[in-house]
Amino acid sequence: MNNTNLFQEFPEVSAKQWKQKIQMDLKGADYNETLVWESLEGINVKPFYHQEDLKNIPTYSLPKDHDWSVGQSIYVGDEKKANAKALEVMKKGVESLFFTIPNEETDFEALFSGINLEGLEFYFDLEFLAMEPIKRLVSPLKDKKAKAHLNIDIIGHLAKDGNWYHNREKDHELLTELVPLGTSDISIIGVDLSLYQNSGANMVQQLAYGLAHANEYLNHLVPSSEAQKSLPINFKMAVGSNYFFEIAKIKALRWLWKSLASEYGVKSKCNILAVPSKRNKTLYDYNVNMLRTTSECMSAVLGGADTVCNLAYDAIYHKDNEFGERIARNQLLLLKEEAYFTEASQMAEGSYYIESLTHQLAEKALSLFKQLEQAGGFLDALKKSTIQQKIKGSAEKEQQLFDEGKIVSLGTNKYQNPQDRMKDDLELYPFVKQKARKTIIEPIIEKRLAEASEQKRLNDE
Repeated sequence: MNNTNLFQEFPEVSAKQWKQKIQMDLKGADYNETLVWESLEGINVKPFYHQEDLKNIPTYSLPKDHDWSVGQSIYVGDEKKANAKALEVMKKGVESLFFTIPNEETDFEALFSGINLEGLEFYFDLEFLAMEPIKRLVSPLKDKKAKAHLNIDIIGHLAKDGNWYHNREKDHELLTELVPLGTSDISIIGVDLSLYQNSGANMVQQLAYGLAHANEYLNHLVPSSEAQKSLPINFKMAVGSNYFFEIAKIKALRWLWKSLASEYGVKSKCNILAVPSKRNKTLYDYNVNMLRTTSECMSAVLGGADTVCNLAYDAIYHKDNEFGERIARNQLLLLKEEAYFTEASQMAEGSYYIESLTHQLAEKALSLFKQLEQAGGFLDALKKSTIQQKIKGSAEKEQQLFDEGKIVSLGTNKYQNPQDRMKDDLELYPFVKQKARKTIIEPIIEKRLAEASEQKRLNDE
């Protein structure tokens, strides 16, 4: 049976006709006041979207063969234990390993023992900046033709810590020397946008600051050598609970980066590592965190992230533990193997709503990026605390909505269980740590929305 002409007898309905029908059904209530809401990014969200919303606006599509991998983070406090853990989780479906390396003395031979480097993708979080240990890390990765992202981010370290690793001159000098170690499979530079999300920046700010952040590296590296005309960069993004906006945010980043890189004549793949946000995670009624991270991982996949590394439901108050990590890993495996999210990034393409959001986020972020550059650039804005104050302003606005219950967090600011007790279950301090120290700039501080209310509940237990 041929159904190609099944709907031809029905006339097309324009956006105007839909709106008129809605206004009629509202029986006098104002359309804009009743059904249109404004996001924290200043985007007016309509009750419906139509193909007319995509007229005369460009869209950005992922490659047809795009796929994503299941990642897991491992802290390398002890090389042999980290190696054993890596070998174990690979048997359980992990496709990408994210190693946090705390010191320069790490024995990489012991860490990689028995691991098929060629068959995996690696991410690293190096808590130091030194030439020789990084060379020792890169050498076996090159020999085995591994795919790896070192995520060296001197500006991200400055923004988070308030100080350079060494000083501005030495950090930039070391970065310039390290970049040639990279290959088409090994990227040296990373840009950490998760810091901005976890500290309360809205999505336009996250994209604009991430783009300006990356632009500092392009400014520093590209003009110095023709060899830098290929400069792969890994972006780490935190994904929040605003489901469709987060999908659009990831799509917008790829679009913006491609536009920026082309201005420098750089052919650079935008690799994205996505992790759930910490900002909306809660101490009380902690099992709800599993629902939050599932939604956030789905947004990451649909947005087109290359690797998704989940956050354990108890990560904010428990040390690493097998149960929490197994649940987090299985959430991703269920999405990939049971929910058929293997190639789900293609499913978001063509959606009137998502494409419209992507375009608006990209346009607003590009406008803010241009303002930053005209005012002196990202580093200059950090030095003047402009970035910090803008993020604080956005965070305070979001915090107010949370405190008023307009941003709902089940079990925390809505439907609390008064019988919950957490005081004796804290292995980690789950709040912002107050530690006075000397810094050259004001650091950007990550803070969860529920911290103040949770501290009060703990005191009242």
